[in-house]
Amino acid sequence: MQYYKTTEGKDKITCLLCRHYCQLKEGQVGVCGVNKNINGELQTLVYGHPIALNVDPVEKKPLYHLLPSSTALSFGTVGCNFKCPFCQNWDISQETHINKSIEVSPEKMVDLALQNGAASIAYTYNEPTIFYPYAKDIGIIAKQRGLKNIFVSNGFETKEIIEDMPQWLDAANIDLKSWDDAYYKKVLKGGLEEVKDTLRRMVSAGIWVEVTTLLIEGKYDSDKDLEEMATFIADELGYHVPWHLSAFHPDYKMKDHKYTALTTLQRASKIAKKAGLYYVYLGNVPVHGDTFCPHCDTLLIDRTGYSVTINNLKDGHCPKCNRTIEGVWK
Repeated sequence: MQYYKTTEGKDKITCLLCRHYCQLKEGQVGVCGVNKNINGELQTLVYGHPIALNVDPVEKKPLYHLLPSSTALSFGTVGCNFKCPFCQNWDISQETHINKSIEVSPEKMVDLALQNGAASIAYTYNEPTIFYPYAKDIGIIAKQRGLKNIFVSNGFETKEIIEDMPQWLDAANIDLKSWDDAYYKKVLKGGLEEVKDTLRRMVSAGIWVEVTTLLIEGKYDSDKDLEEMATFIADELGYHVPWHLSAFHPDYKMKDHKYTALTTLQRASKIAKKAGLYYVYLGNVPVHGDTFCPHCDTLLIDRTGYSVTINNLKDGHCPKCNRTIEGVWK
């Protein structure tokens, strides 16, 4: 696909990578700081220039229903289209200086994944939709060579990008950061309705989706907000969509805010399960992230931290009642 469109009679192009739809004059850079109008074409300045690269457990993304206990080659670049004051990767996401001495071609990235025994490549750490042209070129090669592809995203992809994703992307963990559109717009510089639309579109496109909400006490952890979030996931995405409820820790511009209490996460979990969600997990706290069969309550996967200690799944089915367990298991 072409990642921008031109407007007849105007000296601007419109970037199609995220829902800001930045209109860029010659030489102008978008909100993300890394996509630029050069000679009337969109150039992704971070193409081939990752700034962070690690081999992580796939559970750390977090993705609990994709190849449990496998590893993902995870990387990100500088730049982001959001301005979250609690970002834990702010030192790269809010940076726009590109270290061009680091060069990793799409072919080399796939080679690195295979050399390190990874089963997937995760586009993560900063917002991957801003380097989508680079990600897709890697992802197509990765898919051809038997690897899975994972987006860890704030969910601000355009409909054009989402329509392009199913040919190469297997799974995504999408942040549902708040249930307050004004907070999304004013503080995060995004939009709640756009993220909800992205979630609907990704699920409809057949991409395996898990949702993460970072709970910050006093910001958007009310019972009402949590009930409405849970109902949205259950009714509009599906009861099978996993919801990761993650504890906040002070970082970036919110170092004076308190840690999220375990009791807050447990309260949210009860609300989620009352709404009928099958798979609810707590993150950033010392508790098990176990998966149980929604039909007979048999323990399927025992997780301690990011480690899988027991995996009783039989070809993606419960070993007791043979119910199909939703996810990507092979």
